[in-house]
Amino acid sequence: MDLEEQETIKQTVEANRSADVVVILGTPDPDATEMFAETVMSGDPTWAGPLAGVSLGLPVYHVTEPEIKQAVDPDVYRDQVELMELVLEVEDIWGRLAAMRARYAETSS
Repeated sequence: MDLEEQETIKQTVEANRSADVVVILGTPDPDATEMFAETVMSGDPTWAGPLAGVSLGLPVYHVTEPEIKQAVDPDVYRDQVELMELVLEVEDIWGRLAAMRARYAETSS
């Protein structure tokens, strides 16, 4: 996630209630997924961008997770995501996001 994307997310949250913002990633691997999720949940872990030290606490999902897949028109999902789902390490991606959501829920309670 580059600095410009971080700034866009920050501005979106500032302009809206954070409860109305959900982040849906299309990241290609578990490591990138974890880093991007951490950035929008807890703040930029590299301390280099606009979200350094800024804990937005946003819910984060991957576009291939069942919750998102279920919410998307099946034709759109088939045309835009299904092939990606077949080649990615989706179970590892899902597992890392689930662990991060659980860990963030524990620390923010």
